[in-house]
Amino acid sequence: MKRVFDLMISIAGLTIGSVVLIPAMIAIWLDDFCSPLFIAERLGLGGVPFRMVKLRSMRVVPAKEKVLSTAANDTRITRIGRLVRALKLDELTQLWNVLRGEMSLVGPRPQVPRDVARYTEEEKELLKIRPGITDLASIVFADEGKILRGASDPDTRYDAVIRPWKSRLALVYVRRHPSLLTDLRIIWLTILSAVNRQYALDRVSRLVRKDGSVQNW
Repeated sequence: MKRVFDLMISIAGLTIGSVVLIPAMIAIWLDDFCSPLFIAERLGLGGVPFRMVKLRSMRVVPAKEKVLSTAANDTRITRIGRLVRALKLDELTQLWNVLRGEMSLVGPRPQVPRDVARYTEEEKELLKIRPGITDLASIVFADEGKILRGASDPDTRYDAVIRPWKSRLALVYVRRHPSLLTDLRIIWLTILSAVNRQYALDRVSRLVRKDGSVQNW
């Protein structure tokens, strides 16, 4: 049922979303005449690599300048990119990966090979299910850019402050034996967080407190 639901929503989302995605892609291309898509290597189910599709929100930079984590004040973000990020359009394109079966609507966010290589034995449980577009951590850290704002080394701050808690929240989902009902609740909270973030965070807190492992954090 989870996979059938993923297929239905990804097809509908890409069809309806094309009304916004196509103009956005044109606007991104006109800004610097570079590809409007950003193809990122991520590791999915079982640690198998795949190419995640996102709308490009940053200027094209040499590999030596690349920083994995992005602060809200990152100078690499383009004018169009700020709007893309604000409206979460860069996440909408990932419905293509859901359609292909590489991702799910709900699941732990897919990680770059560098981060997966540093997984603890406990974190390796995250590779047991398909990664997703949203999860509990996506709701809690929706303001990730603000947390990283002003950091001299965004990657270091991400590893110290954000990454450990993202993994813990993702493990809560994995260990609850994901169901369609659980996915629907998380999707609803993701949408709700855009309107009433505090209420959504309170609901996430209730879900997490029901998991016994939280007492060991």
